Amino acid sequence: MSAVAAPADRRFRRAHVKPSRTRRGWAGRIRLPLRYVLAALVLIYGAYLGSTGVAQARLLKVERVVVHGNERLSNGEVVAVLSGLRGESLVWTDLDRWRQRLLASPWVRDAALRRSFPSTVEVFMSERQPVGIGRLNDGMYLIDERGVIIDHYGPQYADLDLPIVDGLSFSSATEGRVTDAARAELAARVISALKANPDVAPRLSQIDVSDLRDAQVILAGDAAVISLGDDQFLARLQNYLELAPALRDRMAGIDHVDLRFENRIYVRPKKR
Repeated sequence: MSAVAAPADRRFRRAHVKPSRTRRGWAGRIRLPLRYVLAALVLIYGAYLGSTGVAQARLLKVERVVVHGNERLSNGEVVAVLSGLRGESLVWTDLDRWRQRLLASPWVRDAALRRSFPSTVEVFMSERQPVGIGRLNDGMYLIDERGVIIDHYGPQYADLDLPIVDGLSFSSATEGRVTDAARAELAARVISALKANPDVAPRLSQIDVSDLRDAQVILAGDAAVISLGDDQFLARLQNYLELAPALRDRMAGIDHVDLRFENRIYVRPKKR
């Protein structure tokens, strides 16, 4: 049997089979532009956040320091103590550290620092009040009622009418700014007691607290040293002032008057 050749039918060749069009052609055409749009939006949003962050960072920097409660210290002196605070982050700066720096100033008794948004730190402070001029190691110093040395006494404090305090001593060699607390407290009690009488207080010229059991004072216009003991300062001094004219009539000059004993006054005349 002879082989029969099948007629060639070109319809079955794949080269002539046309592929059908896909239904997702439109999605493919928009996917790439969509990606560009999303990328652009992300960049724009990031730039916006960055600019906002920079603006906020600038706003939250300390630019102003406002001082309240200062009398002797000027605003400039307080701000100088806090040099470096400006420019720090208002949120993160350690206000307690700056407070400790301020408390190191001898005029500052206490201080509080408060944040005031967006760029201000407010300082609320109280100053030490000098009660006397301590004579220490041949120097003159303003002291407060606790014996803390505030500053050297000089012409800048000529407006202060304060008694001179002798007999103070430093509590230790390492504490160069604090006097003996007990002696300072005795001097402060004398000054405070005499302030109750506006006629007597201005006459107080000197106080000696060398002896903790006997505060001795000298009044303006009176050369006598007056022993007041450690209490009843005003009552004893008023008693002396009432008797002083009679005492002077009896004695040409009085060196020392001792008022520590009830109903008795011991008077020592000046040596001729």
